[in-house]
Amino acid sequence: MDAPDTPPAPRPGGAWGSARYDAWVVEAVAQARAVGESGDVPVGAVVVDATGRVLGRGRNVRELQHDPTGHAEVVALREAGRALGSWRLDGCSLVVTLEPCAMCAGAAVLARVDRVVFGAWDDKAGACGSVWDLPRDRRALHRVEVVGGVLEEECAALLTAFFGDRR
Repeated sequence: MDAPDTPPAPRPGGAWGSARYDAWVVEAVAQARAVGESGDVPVGAVVVDATGRVLGRGRNVRELQHDPTGHAEVVALREAGRALGSWRLDGCSLVVTLEPCAMCAGAAVLARVDRVVFGAWDDKAGACGSVWDLPRDRRALHRVEVVGGVLEEECAALLTAFFGDRR
């Protein structure tokens, strides 16, 4: 996939460097692969705290649970909220294999995460820079850092294989 017109935030070095983001996306990829034969699109997500500890894991469960809100990001955010005992996920990062849609980007903003890190761009429904840019909208009450394209090829390959088998 080609990157959108809106460039992602630079991938900083140091403690929050690309190696750390890569490791987090690998965790999200594991969740995407766990979708299995449910019929759900293989998207996975994790929420990590400021130390990098995973607080929530999620994968798409829309087909499995007949839930229109059963996106990987929403599942991971809910689990992280339960782990912290709060809906406010300050200091946390939402990490996902595919650029979040409008619902999931909005959920990240409302959960007050510090950043969204994702792998593959979604030029059809992406809301973190491709089609829309909700986390960085100047009108938002909370702005979220966005880091896109982390392990992009690996994440995109999961989707290409899934949809290739269905066409």
